[in-house]
Amino acid sequence: MHDFHYATPKTLNEALKLLGRRGGGALLAGGTDLIVKMRARRLRPALVVDAKRIPELNILKLDKAGLTLGAAVSCRRVYTDRKIAALYPALAESAALVGGIGIQGRASVGGNLCNAAPSADTIPALIVLGAIANLKGPRGSRKLPVEEFCTGPGKNALKPGELLVSLRIPKPAKRSGAFFLRFIPRNEMDIAVVNAAAAVEIDAKSKTFRTVRIAVGAAAPVPLLVREAGHFLEGQPINEKSIRGAAELAAAAVRPITDMRGTVEYRRDLAAVLTARALRGAVKRAKGE
Repeated sequence: MHDFHYATPKTLNEALKLLGRRGGGALLAGGTDLIVKMRARRLRPALVVDAKRIPELNILKLDKAGLTLGAAVSCRRVYTDRKIAALYPALAESAALVGGIGIQGRASVGGNLCNAAPSADTIPALIVLGAIANLKGPRGSRKLPVEEFCTGPGKNALKPGELLVSLRIPKPAKRSGAFFLRFIPRNEMDIAVVNAAAAVEIDAKSKTFRTVRIAVGAAAPVPLLVREAGHFLEGQPINEKSIRGAAELAAAAVRPITDMRGTVEYRRDLAAVLTARALRGAVKRAKGE
């Protein structure tokens, strides 16, 4: 690993000043991706800024309007919080799949998002839950929907000197539910071949889809919000025909590649299968089952 400067700021403004120096630096939220890339010499930052002592980046708070999730909050803190797991089960499920137990104590949901891997497990869940990224940099603050945050494999929308402060996730509506799942070939290969999430709101009689958001990961350069599949279901009856129609639209929307984990055709089929399963799971939760 190359030589670099290391800083542990205690305020957000101090961190921003540090990141603006030396031609830019890298923010360490958990380090489980950053350190690996530095060891492999894929990244060579002159400065590493540790975010674990910055209050705004470590906040985990529920209020009447939703959840604020700091960018440096560990995955373990998310899925072990009973209130959060009960209100946002899809988020908790995805956070519990990021690496093993040792990794989850350091890795953060915000870091998983900033790493921008197409196969990242937490991003589809964040997308369907309508999460908003709160960003801050030398030119001030801005907000960005999570579905617009990843711009390519390993690339994100952060500008020079800018960092992800937190994620804001709205409180789920009544008669709504969300579900996340992934497919891996075996436990020893802990990277999704395809993953998917769905969030639905249903009518008072549990007969019709009102609003639907569907996201698929590891099947395109970035995790995808499949808007056409969600719009297709809105106003449709809750039945297998409707779910299969949305699954087919999801499969048509993805842009997979062939690699050691699967072929284009295999991933496209998986996108349909996992979308249908995620929708069924989300419907069950919306019904309170």
